[in-house]
Amino acid sequence: GHQSQHFCTGMVTPTLFLGGADASLNAALLSQKRITLIVNATLTHACPVYPGVECVCVPVSDLPSARLGDHFDRVAERIHGNREGGTLVHCAAGMSRSPALVMAYLMRFRGVTLRQAHRWVQDSRPFVRLNAGFWEQLLQYERRLYGRNTVRRSMTSSCGDIFRSSSTDCFYCRKLLST
Repeated sequence: GHQSQHFCTGMVTPTLFLGGADASLNAALLSQKRITLIVNATLTHACPVYPGVECVCVPVSDLPSARLGDHFDRVAERIHGNREGGTLVHCAAGMSRSPALVMAYLMRFRGVTLRQAHRWVQDSRPFVRLNAGFWEQLLQYERRLYGRNTVRRSMTSSCGDIFRSSSTDCFYCRKLLST
């Protein structure tokens, strides 16, 4: 149901995970995935305190007007610099703020385009739904990094052709926890 899908944590890379706020409260998951860095992209959820785990706060609301892009470089650099263990990037539902931050990281340090970054994130967590303002900020970031855009604005505004919804949400969860 609704709750269980947010509990799923998508594996973007073997050391980078994406989820909702409840993932950060799941001590078993954090220890299993050797998480040493949590990026908390919410205004409302406190950073849980775990020994050996750093928390980076990105206090941004999930509104098109929110300036998430101001944090792209700082967050990407922290993810890139976390060589000790895994990183969990989460927001409230794991659908808009945290995927946008992960896509910015993938463009900056994994050399992929915005289109590729979106597909990569979508494969790890199918129910990603970025708000239009975050798309706009990612398009600006892609232009800054690569001098061009690979996603058309019409695609991001209609949402239809760039998003697939998935009924297999918790299959991902089970697959992840079984590895």
